[in-house]
Amino acid sequence: MRRFFKIIKNTFLSLLIIIAILAVVTFFYMRQPQFGAEPAGERLTRIEKSSHYKNGQFHNQIEKPTISEGYSIAGEIYSTLFKSHPRTSPVDHIPSIKTNLFNIPLDSNVLVWFGHSSCFIQLDGKRILIDPVFSERASPLPWGPKAYEGSNIYTAADIPTIDYLIISHDHYDHLDYQTVVALRDKVKHVICGLGVGAHFEYWGYPEEKLIEKDWNEQINIDSNYTIYTAPTHHESGRGLRSAKTLWMSYIIQSPSMKIYYSGDGGYDNHYAEAGKKFGPIDLAIIENGQYDKAWRSVHNLPEDVLQAAKDLKAKSVLPVHSSKFTLGKHPWDEPLIKIYELTKANHIPLLTPMIGEIVYLDHRKQLFKQWWRGIK
Repeated sequence: MRRFFKIIKNTFLSLLIIIAILAVVTFFYMRQPQFGAEPAGERLTRIEKSSHYKNGQFHNQIEKPTISEGYSIAGEIYSTLFKSHPRTSPVDHIPSIKTNLFNIPLDSNVLVWFGHSSCFIQLDGKRILIDPVFSERASPLPWGPKAYEGSNIYTAADIPTIDYLIISHDHYDHLDYQTVVALRDKVKHVICGLGVGAHFEYWGYPEEKLIEKDWNEQINIDSNYTIYTAPTHHESGRGLRSAKTLWMSYIIQSPSMKIYYSGDGGYDNHYAEAGKKFGPIDLAIIENGQYDKAWRSVHNLPEDVLQAAKDLKAKSVLPVHSSKFTLGKHPWDEPLIKIYELTKANHIPLLTPMIGEIVYLDHRKQLFKQWWRGIK
């Protein structure tokens, strides 16, 4: 019996040592710069004045659980680890076109999609870059989600001077440390949600470049050029603690058109609110991919994208958040297949450019291929 208790004691001590080692390794690993910094000082004081910030966290307009009714975190972990989910990543290369952005005349109104949610917009003389991620992985971990073959053709060196870098939130697939550091000298201004500026300052961006906003605020670019901030239903976080920074959607209103960018988020009344205030929207860039019914509250399903487009009174839709990283359990091309059929049945123009292909924003009848068809 004494020997048995000795074995139990030694096993327990060994487990404690392993846990302690893991804790120390995690502590030092998370002190690496890619994890960013939490808001503090005057930045935190301003955050605490926001009506959306309570008990040390930001909150959505309408509170609802992240995991949908009928699902559980344990069940989702089990499904991810032990169930088969076919075709979540393509076997073939993703087709693309390497457009030289430096050669695009500044008076041309264009958009170039880089895969996932990253977009370059040149609109009425301003260059805007949205959520750029040019790293191989959408994660600080070396085994995190890797970019599909052929999808990661752009680097920071391919990007011209940017007037406004717009960041929707600080998740790794939208705010990439390596990318924004490489872009630092090319970016004139950064527009982001409250608290996100702490990351940028930590990464060497001067305070005067940072424009941090709450929901329902505006940035006046020129007398008739404004970028509005708006809510979305999502969350944020880069470390072990979440919701310390604010997640956003945006409306870019230039002299010639209105563009809506959803950021990440599940369907809620914020789309109808934006449609009522700003609609009709000329182009709605809406998250459509890396979804699951289990977390529908924080990521749109394709049918939610359709309803969002209707709420926004969108004249055309560009679906994003797909075709580069696998963060969900659905087939990699399912988001495009479904939204194509849904918008076709509802007579809503859908923009489906290849990565790097120029979208001419003034040409309403530009045609796009269903480039995903036939790719395994």
